[in-house]
Amino acid sequence: MANAPIRLGMVGGGGDAFIGGVHRIAARLDGHYTLVAGALSSTPERARASAEALGLARSYDDFAQMAEAEAARDDGIEAVAIVTPNHVHADAAIAFLERGIHVICDKPLTATMEDAARLAEAARHSDALFMLTHNYTGYPMIRQAREMIAAGDLGKLRLVNVEYVQDWMTGPAEGKQAEWRVDPARSGAGGSIGDIGTHAYNLACFVSGLTLDRLAADLDAFGAGRTLDDNAHVMLRWQGGAKGMLWCSQVAPGNENGLRLRVFGDAGGLEWSQEEPNTLWFTPFGEPKRLLTRNGAGATAGNTTASRIPGGHPEGYLEAFANLYTAAAQAIQARREGAPLPDDLLFPTIEDGLDGMRFIEACVRSSANDSSWVTP
Repeated sequence: MANAPIRLGMVGGGGDAFIGGVHRIAARLDGHYTLVAGALSSTPERARASAEALGLARSYDDFAQMAEAEAARDDGIEAVAIVTPNHVHADAAIAFLERGIHVICDKPLTATMEDAARLAEAARHSDALFMLTHNYTGYPMIRQAREMIAAGDLGKLRLVNVEYVQDWMTGPAEGKQAEWRVDPARSGAGGSIGDIGTHAYNLACFVSGLTLDRLAADLDAFGAGRTLDDNAHVMLRWQGGAKGMLWCSQVAPGNENGLRLRVFGDAGGLEWSQEEPNTLWFTPFGEPKRLLTRNGAGATAGNTTASRIPGGHPEGYLEAFANLYTAAAQAIQARREGAPLPDDLLFPTIEDGLDGMRFIEACVRSSANDSSWVTP
């Protein structure tokens, strides 16, 4: 029984929701889960239609009904993926955590700091695990960059710059994916800074190992009638003296999914782009640039562990997502067996989610105060 697939449920992600499909593929990729139940939409009719299309026998009208019913079943779900708009995350996650059901939640953590605090309290008092899907931390070359920095290959860090640039909201915010992202009631106080800026910030923290000391942010809403930002420039000051910049935008024509990270120390630098995810540029100071590859020569343990196929065959977004699902599955399997969690598991936790929420709040506060320096 210990190695049987984990019975998984899903809240949200029905119909044409992009991220729901991504989570389902990630959960299937390594064979650790079987999807058995869902509350896949905010309306019962759409929820049932989505469940039927996916072949799910157990469809629920809402997450509260689902949490109660599944917890009462001998064959109920062991984990749930929450892939709704931000404002639903807290109540849905709490409903399952209180019943001992593990939670895999899309980012950001919640829509408000108040909801984040409620969710964190529930997670700390639950025997169930909580994992946040900052999926870019699952890329093999990102794991290698993290290990190289920790090993001192860059020396003392000086600069940590990150950007995440898109263009899909340059025009009017039309369609299901855009509409909730420009609505403060569903998205929260941050627009692009919450949607993609938190990814960029989390990636910079994950790779560098640094903790943010303070920031100064300039948020803009260029789209007509928007109250939430669609572009942000943020100056970063890291504990220990390193400095950095974060730029996120969803109104930069010609950019599709331009997540880019650059880290420089007194002994060398690293550069990585999500649109070329299988390579990492490493430049020791005073020496030629070196192109490191996924599962290739010079690969670190984190690189090879996160890789599924030989070097030269491209891996990317879905596989990185699946790496987090697999890490969560390994943690859940350990709980099944009453064993401690493996020390080498890497997945974002409730603390990473809280850090992201503090980042959003600090950016909004700084921008509202003429881009003054604030401490998250």
